[in-house]
Amino acid sequence: MAIGLSFIICHLSFSPARAQESFRFGYLSYEGAIQSMPEYAEVQQQMKVLQEQYQAETLRVEDEFNRKYEDFLDGQRDFPRTILQKRQTELQELMERNIQFKEQGRQELANAERQAMAPLRIRLIELLSTIGREKGYAFIYDTDTKALPFLNITFGEDINQLVQDALK
Repeated sequence: MAIGLSFIICHLSFSPARAQESFRFGYLSYEGAIQSMPEYAEVQQQMKVLQEQYQAETLRVEDEFNRKYEDFLDGQRDFPRTILQKRQTELQELMERNIQFKEQGRQELANAERQAMAPLRIRLIELLSTIGREKGYAFIYDTDTKALPFLNITFGEDINQLVQDALK
């Protein structure tokens, strides 16, 4: 019963003007801040080069598979049964390796991007912590998440430009 009564007392003493003075927060687009960093363009370029390397290798192994498959189709009528089975097995193994390579490539690209972006994310988190302490914010909200269906911005401050300027 005491908990309910204290909630009512606190709720009754709530004043929007008083809350605005004591409760402040910042908000920004986290992805917009990351993308404004000079290092972001470098990471994107590195990722593009790496992705192109994987694409080139994928095309190479697909061409190799297609050549072997065409050779198999051209000669399948003339192959003895054991050679035919051997070639079918080789093609199946090659196809499985290609599928495995593509999946491994996707995973490695994702890992490479996470690793390349980690220093940028750390730098942004450190900057946001500094800004939050200096401005006396209760928290800084990432507007990209859309986790809050309503956010009364009269209690908050848009810090997008402040963060972007600090990251330059």
